[in-house]
Amino acid sequence: MAVPVAKIAVSAATYWIDRPYDYRIPDELAARAKPGMRVYVPFSQGNRRSEGIILALSDHSDYEKLKPVQTLLDEEPVLDEEQIKLALFMRERFFCTVYDAVKAILPAGLWLNDEGEQRTRDKTVEMARLCIPPEDAAQIASQKRMRSRQQANLLELLCSFSALPSRDLLRHTGASRPSLKALVKAELAELYQQEVYRRPEIYVGQTEPLPVLNAGQQEAFEGLSDLAGSGKAGAALLFGVTGSGKTSVYIHLIAQQLQRGRAAILLVPEIALTPQMLQTFSSHFGNEVAVLHSSLSAGERYDEWKRIRSGKARLVIGTRSAVFAPCRNLGLIIIDEEQEETYKSENAPRYHARDIAKYRCARADCLLLMGSATPDIVSRYAAETGRYAYFRLENRYNEQELPAVQIVDMKRELRRGNGGSISSVLRDEIAANLERGEQSILFINRRGAHKLVSCGDCGYTYRCPRCSVSLTYHSANSRLICHYCGFSRRVDESCPDCGGTLKYIGVGTQMVETELHELFPEIGIMRMDTDTVTPAGSHEALFKRFREENIPVMVGTQMVTKGLNFENVTLVGVLSADQSLYAGDYRAGERTFSLITQVVGRSGRGQKPGRAVIQTYTPDNETIRQAAQQDYDAFYSSELSLRRLQNLPPFRDILTLTASGLEERPVVQACRYARERLEELLGPRSGADLLGPTPMAVVRVNNRYRYRVILNGKNNAATRAAIAQTVSECNTDKRFRGVSVFADSDPLD
Repeated sequence: MAVPVAKIAVSAATYWIDRPYDYRIPDELAARAKPGMRVYVPFSQGNRRSEGIILALSDHSDYEKLKPVQTLLDEEPVLDEEQIKLALFMRERFFCTVYDAVKAILPAGLWLNDEGEQRTRDKTVEMARLCIPPEDAAQIASQKRMRSRQQANLLELLCSFSALPSRDLLRHTGASRPSLKALVKAELAELYQQEVYRRPEIYVGQTEPLPVLNAGQQEAFEGLSDLAGSGKAGAALLFGVTGSGKTSVYIHLIAQQLQRGRAAILLVPEIALTPQMLQTFSSHFGNEVAVLHSSLSAGERYDEWKRIRSGKARLVIGTRSAVFAPCRNLGLIIIDEEQEETYKSENAPRYHARDIAKYRCARADCLLLMGSATPDIVSRYAAETGRYAYFRLENRYNEQELPAVQIVDMKRELRRGNGGSISSVLRDEIAANLERGEQSILFINRRGAHKLVSCGDCGYTYRCPRCSVSLTYHSANSRLICHYCGFSRRVDESCPDCGGTLKYIGVGTQMVETELHELFPEIGIMRMDTDTVTPAGSHEALFKRFREENIPVMVGTQMVTKGLNFENVTLVGVLSADQSLYAGDYRAGERTFSLITQVVGRSGRGQKPGRAVIQTYTPDNETIRQAAQQDYDAFYSSELSLRRLQNLPPFRDILTLTASGLEERPVVQACRYARERLEELLGPRSGADLLGPTPMAVVRVNNRYRYRVILNGKNNAATRAAIAQTVSECNTDKRFRGVSVFADSDPLD
């Protein structure tokens, strides 16, 4: 039928019915409707109003009866053609709806509330300016001085500026608003609204010259520069030991792209790293820098998005979601600490920022650069096999040696009567640092005071009533808290089961802080974990205090392990190095090596030599010894051999189907059906191995049971199509009512 038709992705469509729906465009909207605009449309049998986005326009449809588009919600498209294609790519690759992808691409400030109004509006400021030439205004001001001094002052100040905010104008002159209104009425001045951007604080001082590169950095820069200037899509891995100066190479590459009129995106894994990176890069690039991360207000994120889209900011720095920044003429994407898990989204759409970056670089014919001191095994293998270009920085920028590392056997400490979390070796090293006025960082990857509270008589432990985990004791508020669902309760004075004595088992950041106060009662100690950095910007304030006030010791979780550069930190202590080693995941060794290597690298980054102490109950463990020696090549070789034997990434891909529900039995049944259906759809020739149903490590979270089917094979179009069909069937089968099934590729747990 020949009518104006819009192909629309509808937000109310679930994954198993998600597709472009045809809607008729009414005559009064036809001239304004464009791809990338949001609309309201009637959806489903009840014609419930739903938000949608126009993917394409057509002059015909295969359907005779079409529902009409009700309203256009945008004056101009919020997505361009490339972003629409990106949303479609995400749907196919990450098992999400198109509208899930659209919501990931757009800032939250653009989303609509229940009344159909944009949640964040443009911020404007009232401005004042002359309506007559400054010479005439100065003459009129001299005539008015005797009978209307305030109006004269206003005119004289406006003569010196093209425009001023009316509030500043009144404050500087001491004039009243009626005086300003009188000038407007006399058509001597005018008031108008001017849009202003809500922006996070950045460095606004004198622009600094680019850092000087040493020979190793210069060699890496020249090789990467050739790739970036080739006009072809490419990917490169930059390996550099901690403190080797990868950031300086990034700065030179970005400066080169900006000179060529192109834009760049720099991704960092943690919000805590953004302020430090922002200060470094804004000192070189000033207002060219925009920042995107979740600690910004909705208004700040929206305005930064507008600055990027308009081309006023051509360098974007941010966390995972910054990979969607609407840069024009993109020339470079850099992923710093590319091995970090924070680049993987655990909510729909379950994307990895590296995959989005690859897609964008392929479409824009530009370079993707991944940098790390401990690259992801898959990335390093891609470099070894020639899929990525590979560059190395072998030495620290200041030519300092890597920290001297001691491994402490905590079993020996126990035999000597030391049952605390701080060994005698680490205690002596901290004391030596205190005498020299140097700072120390202690890392333990568990917040709270104790892992669990248990009865010594009957073995009773406090468990979350909604999750299959023990409650963690927090000494700050004397409460037991579930780190999965947030449930909390007070601890009893004695065992609620038998009345026996309760014992506090395991150590977290709060307990380490308490022990340090007992050992060194006079010193300042700072704790960095999610309990202390919850408010927006608090991490930045804490790091600033640590540096400027020279606080002797910082205790923290993994947010202190990477990217931080404190020149006076000369000692790092790793507590419970075994904690992540036996997590039951095939990446446990890789995570442990990376965490230890990264945190040890925080020591000795200035002119003073660094030291590190690694505390472990398994001192002969190969991974811990390789991390102590900062020997990534040895770790990579042994880990790759192990994965080859087990047919794990990078040799095969892992995809999962996860089912969750309030009742355990239908969840398991859904997983069994999913496995059988996948075996049928894929067939024996696919070579895929299917495992499950298997309970997840924490089988119940917030009263929902979670089971999984694991596919070990190739992540190709045929495999994804089979998984998508299976997900759709499981979610629409009445036998599994109340069970939710979703798919993921390379999940974190």
